[in-house]
Amino acid sequence: MFILKFRPAAGNRSLQFKMPVSYTYLESPIGTLLLAADANGLQEILFSTYGRPARPDPAWQEDAPALAEVVRQLKAYFAGEQENFDLSLAPQGTPFQQKVWSELQKIPYGETTSYGELARRIGNPNASRAVGLANGSNPIPIVIPCHRVIGSNGKLTGYGGGLPIKEKLLALEKRQLQLL
Repeated sequence: MFILKFRPAAGNRSLQFKMPVSYTYLESPIGTLLLAADANGLQEILFSTYGRPARPDPAWQEDAPALAEVVRQLKAYFAGEQENFDLSLAPQGTPFQQKVWSELQKIPYGETTSYGELARRIGNPNASRAVGLANGSNPIPIVIPCHRVIGSNGKLTGYGGGLPIKEKLLALEKRQLQLL
């Protein structure tokens, strides 16, 4: 489920209000994940980089209990016990990105699609490159399953967490690999 945030025009900063963001870390089979959410829902999942956990924004506050349900569902996913997530999501992006991210959530567990097919599904068949950019900007990987998008030739293409993690997630979903 998506919860979209109101974003005032860039020149109208007086209307902007930032809700407090809570974060926690999750030690997962694909590395340490940084989870961040506000009262509207999950905003980000950040992968470790070069073996180092992502750093939270200095304005965020560590609050593991606020993200307990996200942690529970991700652990169940990694254990192969959960195929779909039931979380409030609040990814921030352009209307086009939101449209792509919404469509990503319709890709069934264990299946893949191409960037071109995703572009057709959102009604813009010539936008496969823009879809690829939106896919790469997905702030909530795994939950919004951008790892399920592959090249039109069937080969794996880029992934924010790296291709080895994308391979692991796809193998988990095809029941070819146990992560926990």
